[in-house]
Amino acid sequence: MLVLGINAYHGDSSAAILRDGKLIAAVEEERFRRIKHWAGLPTLSMQYCLDEAGIQFSDLHHIAINLDPKVNNLRRLLFILRTRPSLKLIFERLQKRTQTKSVQQSIAEAFPGQAMKAQVHHIEHHLAHLASSYLCSPFKDAINVSIDGMGDFASAAWGPGVDGKITIEDRVYFPHSLGIFYSALTQWLGFPHYGDEYKVMGLAPYGQPNQMDLMRKIVHLRPDGSFRINLDCFRHHKESVAYTWDNGSPDCGILYSEGLEALLGPARKKDEPLDQRHKDIARSVQAMYEEAFFHLCNTLHKRHGGENLTISGGCGMNSVANGKVRRHTPFKHIYIQSAAGDAGGAIGAALIAHQNLTSGTTTAQPSPSTTTSREARFHMSHAYWGPQYSDAEITTLLETETARIQAEGCTVKQITDPAQLCQTTAQAISEGKVIGWFQGRLEWGPRALGNRSILGDPRRADMKDILNQKIKRRESFRPFAPSVLREAVPAWFEEDDNVPFMMQVYQVREEKRPQVPAITHADGSGRLQTVHPETNPLYHQLISAFNAITQVPMILNTSFNENEPVVCRPQEALDCFLRTKMDLLVLGTWTIARQ
Repeated sequence: MLVLGINAYHGDSSAAILRDGKLIAAVEEERFRRIKHWAGLPTLSMQYCLDEAGIQFSDLHHIAINLDPKVNNLRRLLFILRTRPSLKLIFERLQKRTQTKSVQQSIAEAFPGQAMKAQVHHIEHHLAHLASSYLCSPFKDAINVSIDGMGDFASAAWGPGVDGKITIEDRVYFPHSLGIFYSALTQWLGFPHYGDEYKVMGLAPYGQPNQMDLMRKIVHLRPDGSFRINLDCFRHHKESVAYTWDNGSPDCGILYSEGLEALLGPARKKDEPLDQRHKDIARSVQAMYEEAFFHLCNTLHKRHGGENLTISGGCGMNSVANGKVRRHTPFKHIYIQSAAGDAGGAIGAALIAHQNLTSGTTTAQPSPSTTTSREARFHMSHAYWGPQYSDAEITTLLETETARIQAEGCTVKQITDPAQLCQTTAQAISEGKVIGWFQGRLEWGPRALGNRSILGDPRRADMKDILNQKIKRRESFRPFAPSVLREAVPAWFEEDDNVPFMMQVYQVREEKRPQVPAITHADGSGRLQTVHPETNPLYHQLISAFNAITQVPMILNTSFNENEPVVCRPQEALDCFLRTKMDLLVLGTWTIARQ
């Protein structure tokens, strides 16, 4: 049985395909369209998944989408009757729901000339999130939490997963949202673009959490573990906030109101300097999110017990908070899928549809609160589910681009022995060179995890400046992450944990920090990626070679891009290499070196 899952009409549109409940392929649309966070119907991702499954669109019988316009309708009606928002806001919400209801027609139109036989299964947004974590985790039983901005009129949902069955115990409904709180404060701090929240996380360690009294006037915690936001500080519940979700980069209008500026002062303009108060506000925003998140987790643990927690939703990308779960809650084991945000909903929707189909109880609109158990559980232990390219394709590219490569004064060499390739690359990293590393299948999710990565020496205090000067050109306060041999984690970090998707930030051991200043953030932390020989043997071999040279079992790893989506094809990798000042590009078995 094949089920194609899609995340459509949200940011980070994506597609994933299952065969008999096991993932075959998954990719975000932005990688093909070359527009960050691309939103709309992910037709190119859908076609890639169909190609990987070896079928035509007309052969497909099931499509699952991570939204359901039929859920929470009573809540919607009560909200309108109680708050009487602007007519423009109501009209825009109705337009959005009409669009989602016509998704079947849009899909059919995207594949002209092929009959659409597939039934479309609408899966509630947060149920898809929860499934994307719990049903991909190694856990038999777990507490599952989804927190994001908003989806299907809810911003959070949680409940236990037992023997493959998810129960949604409760939700936080529109207009209250931790995701909107964090996004609005991100805008107030002068970071206006969709997805800029990670900049607040990067800025926070430079400040102090001395604005918590103000934060607690914005976010209110409740005894049942949930939260409410002070609506006087926001616009989204009463006015029309412009959202763009179709065929391009998502765009969100200003979420905060004059009430927030009355509380915190005038918002920072994008190009104004960041002063200490801005840094303190950033730290306090992060601390407030953590306070609310841990309050929910601790309440759920008191209610259910257990040691296993899965996290999903856009706020599941908050790696700083994720890394503190074991210190601030009784949970001991955490699983966060590599695409925790909306993109991951494509996998979650497909998994729920597959469960319901195989249980014999499916309808086009399965129950929004529970799923049925299944016999075989899929565990996502790695993130390598995207396109890959052969050495023959790379060879053809290099032959075609010979003139451009020679014009840059580069030399091309093929190294077919993996050990020699890793040794050559590790030596270059140890000499302070910046490496573009392009191997195997593209990563699923926003993180570069060793197949589409730019690599550097973590020992060099100036490596962050080198990377920003040569390639990234990003804010100086944003950190770079380490890829670490799994077996070396206890000796270098204060936590011994399995973190294959770079979703947790942990403290680097104090005595080790002087040895790896390039990956140690201002507060002594590093956003850890553990590298395993079973899931990425070549990358593990590369880091092992670097360790043999330097006695440091990690390398600096950042995404292979330059203010664009992570590179997908060899052509994009070569283009990025040639227009920047990267020193060495490793494309499969080929190396292109600047002299």
